[in-house]
Amino acid sequence: MTQLHGAATKTQLHGAATKTQLHGAATKSKVLVAMSGGVDSSVAAALCLRKGHEVVGVTLKLWGGPQDQGCCAVSDVDDARRVCQQLGIDHFVFNYAAEFERDVVETYVDAHRRGLTPNPCIACNRHVKFDVLLDRARRLGFDRLVTGHHVRISSRSGGLALQRGTDSAKDQSYVLYMLSASDLADVWFPVGDYRKDELRAIASELGLRTAQKAESQDVCFITETAGRERFLAERIDLHTAELVDTSGRRIGTAPAVELVTVGQRKGLDLGGAPQRRYAIEVDIGTRRVTVGGVDDLAARGVQLVDHRWANRSVAGDILAQTSAHGHALPASLDAEGQLHWIEPQRRVAAGQAVVFYEGDEVLGGATAAGHLA
Repeated sequence: MTQLHGAATKTQLHGAATKTQLHGAATKSKVLVAMSGGVDSSVAAALCLRKGHEVVGVTLKLWGGPQDQGCCAVSDVDDARRVCQQLGIDHFVFNYAAEFERDVVETYVDAHRRGLTPNPCIACNRHVKFDVLLDRARRLGFDRLVTGHHVRISSRSGGLALQRGTDSAKDQSYVLYMLSASDLADVWFPVGDYRKDELRAIASELGLRTAQKAESQDVCFITETAGRERFLAERIDLHTAELVDTSGRRIGTAPAVELVTVGQRKGLDLGGAPQRRYAIEVDIGTRRVTVGGVDDLAARGVQLVDHRWANRSVAGDILAQTSAHGHALPASLDAEGQLHWIEPQRRVAAGQAVVFYEGDEVLGGATAAGHLA
């Protein structure tokens, strides 16, 4: 097993000499590495050590309720601690359960109450990892906060901006669109230049216990056994939804209007209709869901609120992405910041993020509030 102590490594990290260029790392720095217990953050810490930086690992205690999937489980904390032992660095646990409950869980529940479709991972990044934790890293005297996100930092726009990771299949720029240039000045993403298989190879070479660990992609506070409906039912009242077609004719019901999202097909009692039909409108006030065919899902644009920009606001031609694993499509932003597709696209559920790109660089993003006809 290879022990890394600062720059004194016994094993050459694969590709580190040419590929890992830590932003702003002209001098040796003191860095705080957010350790999730996965392979990406494990290798991020190792790469920082390879550069000779003073490295401390930290794992966040976020959710105290039942859990059987997602990140931040007790086993993840143990994996992070053991990796830090292997690397020869200190490891700490910061308890942000109160902040997580307030800014992620309660926000998630309230969004469903209002008929929105939230993204709790974006909320966690915005309010916990790159707000509370980043602020604490600064106050503790660390030069940078390091995470294992698959993104890079560029300066091609005249200021720092977020850029897609090298591994397009693992790119996480969509969920970090809210980071400003001032935020990026204080963070590093050392794994962004690597493909996932390269990271696993590095971890295996170093004998790290997380080398072949499976990825966690589910919402950490929703258990697989109980599911989203039971989780929400314990916190808000759920109401049966009336399903109507585009002419207003009643055609069925859904168990809870608060659980229906635009674009949804499964879970709607449509009486065995032969053609595929989807939720195209959700009216939480009347508890009515309008359904239609795939053509009815098309919209010319997206109404947007809560714009966030990397450096400056943008109008004109851009690329827009509407899901973490989707593709960026040609669109334009008008002077009011509303998005217009070049060709009609599938409607975006209110509450979801729409992220703006120029090539592989993030310009900013906003939250969908409805569609433009």
